[in-house]
Amino acid sequence: MIEKTVAYALLKGMKATRGAISPVLAERGLHPGQDLMLSALWREDGVSQAELVARLGIEAPTVSKALQRLEKVGYVRREAGRGRSRRVYLTEKGHALRRPVEQAWRNADRRLSRRLGGEDMATLRRILSRLTQE
Repeated sequence: MIEKTVAYALLKGMKATRGAISPVLAERGLHPGQDLMLSALWREDGVSQAELVARLGIEAPTVSKALQRLEKVGYVRREAGRGRSRRVYLTEKGHALRRPVEQAWRNADRRLSRRLGGEDMATLRRILSRLTQE
């Protein structure tokens, strides 16, 4: 039965966590996942679309579509780079999103920590880190 698998529990937990963050994103015209793209740009602005694909581990068409949406609402701008590459830069509006988006993620973490307790939270973080290491 699928519902008894660890993978199912992880998916349900992620959906619950994402559900706590989504309203903050929606208020700002962001779709789920775009916050992760913005976070990559907050760490290093002016990267190429190909670098975003590699850093985020998602498909190029997904990155392209997300960037089109972010550009349309004025959070990023794209400029031609060398050859066919395009560099992605945050606008002032894109930089201004950092505080509320990061706060939403911290709030979600605090909610999890309250439910799990400090020791279980640290254990969960350690286990999930092992799952995502390459």
